[in-house]
Amino acid sequence: MDVSQYLEIFIDETKEHLQTLSDQLMILETEPDNMETINEIFRAAHSLKGMAGTMGYKRMQRLTHDMENVFQEIRSGNMKVQPELIDVLFRGLDALEGYLANILESADEGTEDNEEIINTLNSIADKAKGGTGEVPAPTPTAAPSDDKSAASDGNKAKYENIRISDYEKATFEKAKEENLNILGITVYLQDSCILKAARAFLVFKCLEELGEVMKAEPNVQDIEDEKFDYDFSLVYFTKESAEKVKAAIENVSEIKEAVVGTFKVQLEGAEEAAHEESVQTAGKESKPATKTEDKPKAQAAAATQKKPEKKATSKAKPAIGRTVRVDIEKLDVLMNLVSELIIAKNGLVSSSATNEHRNDNGFNEQIEYLESVTTNLHESVMKVRMVPIESVLNRFPRMVRDLSKKLDKKMELHMTGEETELDRTVIDEIGDPLQHLIRNAADHGLESNEERIALGKPEVGNIFLDAYQDGNNVIIEVRDDGAGINVDEVRQKAVDKGTITSEQAELMSDKEIVELLFRPSFSTSEKITDISGRGVGLDVVKTKIEGLGGNIECKSVLGEGSSFIIRLPLTLAIIQALMVELGTEKYAIPLGNIEMIEDIPLEDIKHVQTKEVINLRGNVIPLIRLDNLLDVEPVENEEESLTVVIVRKGDKQAGLVVDNLIGQQEIVIKSIGNYINCSKMIGGATILGNGEIALILEVNALV
Repeated sequence: MDVSQYLEIFIDETKEHLQTLSDQLMILETEPDNMETINEIFRAAHSLKGMAGTMGYKRMQRLTHDMENVFQEIRSGNMKVQPELIDVLFRGLDALEGYLANILESADEGTEDNEEIINTLNSIADKAKGGTGEVPAPTPTAAPSDDKSAASDGNKAKYENIRISDYEKATFEKAKEENLNILGITVYLQDSCILKAARAFLVFKCLEELGEVMKAEPNVQDIEDEKFDYDFSLVYFTKESAEKVKAAIENVSEIKEAVVGTFKVQLEGAEEAAHEESVQTAGKESKPATKTEDKPKAQAAAATQKKPEKKATSKAKPAIGRTVRVDIEKLDVLMNLVSELIIAKNGLVSSSATNEHRNDNGFNEQIEYLESVTTNLHESVMKVRMVPIESVLNRFPRMVRDLSKKLDKKMELHMTGEETELDRTVIDEIGDPLQHLIRNAADHGLESNEERIALGKPEVGNIFLDAYQDGNNVIIEVRDDGAGINVDEVRQKAVDKGTITSEQAELMSDKEIVELLFRPSFSTSEKITDISGRGVGLDVVKTKIEGLGGNIECKSVLGEGSSFIIRLPLTLAIIQALMVELGTEKYAIPLGNIEMIEDIPLEDIKHVQTKEVINLRGNVIPLIRLDNLLDVEPVENEEESLTVVIVRKGDKQAGLVVDNLIGQQEIVIKSIGNYINCSKMIGGATILGNGEIALILEVNALV
């Protein structure tokens, strides 16, 4: 059976249920008597079991079934939540995530039965019931049965209530001429079935191999939309016997019963008894059904048809609270089209400034209107791409719990700003850097329980993760109330490793010493563990974040703790930039990095250690001569002042010397790719309105 069309829905919903389990188990560990949490875990496990069964993932179904059994005993008051139970439930959660990882990779759950976890769960449940706790291992692929009692005999053959219109009667006459069996079918699903529409789809697929579905009650659209209880009825044309059809349907999992008999045609508005005898006579007394309003079918569908034809419904669906999942690649295509539209708009703006249209008010109004439309379209597409950072952060409470046990340190994670939104492409990449920082805080930052008590600190260490928006950027802070960074120790370690010389170490400020921690393979840890100390943490973090157009800085107070501050752009595709000229070349500087623009007299330029600096309102700011750095042919002008663009990276400032300012412009960032060996100072390129290409300066690297 092909259930691939439901796989994406299954994966998305499974991720949500697994996250719910993780969150609620964390709460349960601190509040073992919280019945609301216990019920939420039971519901999540029950939903996962039903979904896994629907998709045919027997191992996943069995594990969630056993987790559900344990919580049923807790809900019944037969047992209390103990720390040992929490540990085995977390192991079960890890196993479920392992199944999901396999499904993501190959659409198959794999062959791991997780017998040890299942035996432990069954033993706990058996003891709660008063048993010995010695439970035999289950059959590897046996799935739990949720069969309820069959439908009452008086209500089995609901297909008898289906009415046929005059227009559809011709189709039945044709079926009789071809000696086809005209069967009525009522399918009853198990009460535990979660994805009812998916299960109904499997029944339709099964039937299409043996014949063709003529009519459904409720109609096919309602079945697809899950607008039915736990049964549906069909009129079916086939050359096969009723017994074979019944057996085929009941072979589909989560089917409680299939009632199959010869269909007696009843016209809408009139009763016309057919002369065939019923194969199954049980359930003749049935309730009258509501008259359907399906449009007639012109002719019987072909036997190879993939899906029964959807019928028209008489009532329109209410359009409230409706969402749709969209593949990120489709949004990328839409963003690219918006990008091209902006380039075209910039071309028209450039054209209007240089030709006869510049005095044409009508033309200029159209340009302004186009600019308004493209800006609004860009903002709308960006909003669609924005995702709450919560989807990244929600994995960390469980991670900190595990680190606490592994390191034997008491610690708590406090998070704020989970609703802060970032572009989906940034969200996909930010998880690993944050994980490195939290591990670093747990291992290096927080002292041991004994040390904290000796220092007069609370025994439980705290790790804080805060996210918030700041203009066109999102700030994420990871901080702790641990020991802080011992600058003298880092300085000595750097000298011992040969990272810097003793002379350099004496001249470097504390802040510059702390930044050495971001160097590749630099670690102050004396021993290598599976948590940290391999020297692959902070340099990976910095590389990844700067690759996203962001930056990271570290602040630390010895004895009080450390703080790592990440600044990320909201979007990576279209930005506002200041266009500048260097000689005959044009460059773009992202507006988010610019603090101010100053006209600096030549006599105000000073020298510190042979480097040019300016003193701007009490701040000493180094100057960067872009024409020298980028090897641009200088302009021969005797000027009395310099145009300086003051930019910032974290708490560092620098002044970029440019020849001329063109103005602010919305630009599309195009990747240079591997066409040229590009310096880190160049963050990409953009196409200007006149077709020229301008390089985008990477301010973080320049500073």
